[in-house]
Amino acid sequence: MNLILLGIIIYIGLQLFLGFYISRFIKSEDDYLLGGRKLGYFLTTFSIFATWFGAESCIGTAGAAYESGIAGVIADPFGYGLVLLLMGFFLAIPLYKMNLTTIADFFSKRYSDITARLIALIMIPTSILWAAAQIRAFGLILSTTSNLTVEMSILISAMIVITYTAFGGLLADAYTDLIQGIVLIIGLVLLAISVFQDGQEFQIVFQEITHERFKINPATESLSTYNFLKTLEAWAIPICGSLIAQEMVSRIFSAKSHIVAKRSSVLAGSLYILIGLLPLSLGLIGFNIYPNLDQPEQILPMIAQKFLSPVLYIIFAGALISAILSTVDSTLLASSALMSHNILFPWLKVKDEKKKLKISRFNVLLSGIIAYILATKAEGVYNLVKDASAFGSSGIFIVFIFGLLGKFGNGFSAILTVLAGSIIWFIAHYIFGAELSYLISLGSAMMIFVISAISEKMVPSLSITIKKYSSLIFSLLFFRR
Repeated sequence: MNLILLGIIIYIGLQLFLGFYISRFIKSEDDYLLGGRKLGYFLTTFSIFATWFGAESCIGTAGAAYESGIAGVIADPFGYGLVLLLMGFFLAIPLYKMNLTTIADFFSKRYSDITARLIALIMIPTSILWAAAQIRAFGLILSTTSNLTVEMSILISAMIVITYTAFGGLLADAYTDLIQGIVLIIGLVLLAISVFQDGQEFQIVFQEITHERFKINPATESLSTYNFLKTLEAWAIPICGSLIAQEMVSRIFSAKSHIVAKRSSVLAGSLYILIGLLPLSLGLIGFNIYPNLDQPEQILPMIAQKFLSPVLYIIFAGALISAILSTVDSTLLASSALMSHNILFPWLKVKDEKKKLKISRFNVLLSGIIAYILATKAEGVYNLVKDASAFGSSGIFIVFIFGLLGKFGNGFSAILTVLAGSIIWFIAHYIFGAELSYLISLGSAMMIFVISAISEKMVPSLSITIKKYSSLIFSLLFFRR
């Protein structure tokens, strides 16, 4: 166990060294938030992959496959992998050519500054909650490999990630993602080889997996309309909720060319699905190796302990830590970018690059502290993350698609759509407990955007009156000067 802890300490020390070293080359906001827009294929691909492939992609996917079979893993790896492919094939080039710093800049250029600030304010909590969940997972791993309490382990984990992210920015993030991505792939491949090396034993175990666990919807043999909608809901949340996440688009914007941005996203998406099949497969066969586990998410670590030697287990532990760190640093940087670039800089009229760097680094620190506080609270942080991904994203997705396709609608209809989509999802999900709450909010957001945009054209006087009395409210809420 001491050997495992020593390996983790050395691995973490390398991350900190990279953060401090790369901080010497950070001179401007672009350097800090986008790595100077000079990332090549290797860094961009692995940075996208490692950012997306978090602890839930390893432990969560294996646990979901163990508990529900294929039906439990629609979102991860397939849904989130598809997001990266869609970004590469359809969105990377047009977004890159707009010369944006954050995704909120798109809404500022297309609609209004207030729209961008509203969307930034909705996106920031999601990033912080993701960071909280990952920090907690890191703390749990650290506590199991040492004599430290979970609380102390979470504190140490938060301090480590906050430190190297605050100093090195996205460039340090990209280099650590490269290391983390490679270690993650090696760890999962070594585990898969150890489990599957006895082909005959694997074949027996695999054949014991029941036919029901390979069904997308095991509850029914026929695909009714309702079951189709439930499947669509399962795909819609990861796709619509993540397609324009700041954590991912920042990597697109940091590439050295639009071609690099496109191809790297496609490569990362393909790699994500391919590597994601490993924890999925281990979760499926794990049901027959360790039946009736109370905590399904324990299946991947339990398989690792059973099949790996101490040295290989160190590599596997490093793989899990890699998955966690690569997500935490990206989420902290994303929340800082949105808060600094889209809210504080315009509000405080900051122009000096040194001041921008100080504010951005302070916001990483602040986001990290909030994430740490959340990580020490209820174990339901993971459920909060899932809900946070759905909250607000339906309206943002609709506004983004309409904004990308043409000039139909303006700032007011965009704001109304984002607010209405968030409120409708909250009511449908929490008050009525609707299973299709995300599809309901998505359809409502589209309808509200279309109706408000058409009404504004048909009744200009009504539009002017609404804008007149709402502008003051929006100005107060979103710091307009």
